[in-house]
Amino acid sequence: MYQAMTRTDRTARPGILADTRGLAMIEFAIVAPFLLTLGLAGAELTHMSIAKMRVNQIATTASDNVARVRDSINEADVNEVLLSPKMLGTDIDFADNGRVVISSVEPNGQTGTKAGQWIRWQRCTGALNTSASQPAYGLQDKGKADASLQYMGLASRKITAVAGTALIFIEVTYKYQPLVSQRFFGAPILRAEAVYNVRERNDQTLAAVAGVTPSLCSTYSA
Repeated sequence: MYQAMTRTDRTARPGILADTRGLAMIEFAIVAPFLLTLGLAGAELTHMSIAKMRVNQIATTASDNVARVRDSINEADVNEVLLSPKMLGTDIDFADNGRVVISSVEPNGQTGTKAGQWIRWQRCTGALNTSASQPAYGLQDKGKADASLQYMGLASRKITAVAGTALIFIEVTYKYQPLVSQRFFGAPILRAEAVYNVRERNDQTLAAVAGVTPSLCSTYSA
C-alpha cells in the first residue's frame, strides 16, 4: 500500500508542477491592489493640479477684470466681476468651498511717519469661512490715517500703489475637495494672490447703486 501511494505521488507531482493554468490570475490578484492604488493616486494628483490651476485663474481673472473698469466703478461692476469665480470654479465646487477677497489699495495721502498704503474698499464672495480665508493684509480702511499698511503681498513679494493710481489685489482661498479620498493628500487650503494696476480710472471710489446689494466681506454664501 505504501509503495503504491508513493508511485502515484511521483507520477502526479510533475504534472502539478508543470500546470500553469490560473497563474496569470494569481499574479494579477497580487498586483491589482498596487495598480489600483497607483491609478487612484494619479487621478487625485491630476484633480488637485486642476484645482490649483482654477484657483490661480480665478485670482488673475478677477483682478484683471476689476482693474479694467474705466472712468469710475460701482457696486454693480464689482458684483458682475464676482460672478466669474463661480463660473470658473464650477467643476471644483468653488462657490461652496472657496473665498475671493478684492481689495482696492492706494497711497493714503499722509506724510512723514503716517505715510503708507490704504485699503479704500474691499468686497468678497464665497462660502468658505475659516481663518485661512480671511483677508491676510487687513480689512477695509486699514492704513487710511496711519502707517499700519506699508505694502500688500508676502514679504518676499511686496507691492505698493504709486500716487494717483490704485492696485486691485485679489486673495483667493479654496478648501480642496478630493476626487477619490482624503487619504492621499488630505483637504488642504489652496491659495493664490494676483494684482493688477488700475487702468484709465481717475475716481477710485466704489459708488453705490440703487437696488444693488454690496458684496460685503461679512457675508459668507455661495
